[in-house]
Amino acid sequence: VPRELLLSRLPAGLELDTWQGQAFVSLVAFDFRGCRVRGVGVPGCINFPEINLRFYVREPGDGGRRGVVFIREFVPSLAVALVARVVYNEPYRAAAMRSQVVRDAETVSVTHDMKARGAGLLTIRARAQAEATIPGEDTAEHFFKEHAWGFGSSRGGRTLVYEVQHPRWKTHRVQSAEVVGDVAGTYGDEWSFIGRSTPQHALLAAGSEIEVFGHAPHARTVPSKP
Repeated sequence: VPRELLLSRLPAGLELDTWQGQAFVSLVAFDFRGCRVRGVGVPGCINFPEINLRFYVREPGDGGRRGVVFIREFVPSLAVALVARVVYNEPYRAAAMRSQVVRDAETVSVTHDMKARGAGLLTIRARAQAEATIPGEDTAEHFFKEHAWGFGSSRGGRTLVYEVQHPRWKTHRVQSAEVVGDVAGTYGDEWSFIGRSTPQHALLAAGSEIEVFGHAPHARTVPSKP
């Protein structure tokens, strides 16, 4: 995407992280399984899908932490969306959502459907080989999926950081992937090109258990409470 589309959303003290000199946004659909907050499962918020639109940032200088910034995050629970917005100032919204994974001996197919308020149906689907492997660190798959840090902004404009810990994810070789439906109604007219474009990169990750450490001021390296 044009860098100008992202610069106004860049938290203070960070710069865009690029792949082969280009800035990207990613539309990411996944499922939470067994979600717990401080070790406790919250009824209705344990197993659910999420779809987020995000871009990539880094701290300036050699060795700067690489991470993501979320433009919009959709979940099916209004309670989850409200808590994330009020407590963490994260750009969550609630939407009607469903997801499906179909596997056989040769392939795995994943479909996510979402209908946000005032928008039409949006569908993200991918079909890939059943076998999964860990891609090399010099690949696009590694760049887009391996980020240990998330960045955001407080209501006062202060940059916040949180850590996500998980093993390196295996990926399935994608055979086909598409985004169809009402992208403009869901995300706004400036993102409508997503629905008219073929993804430059598509990947399907196997996922794993993860641990997310809460927001902290940008100067702190590792937040203390998962």
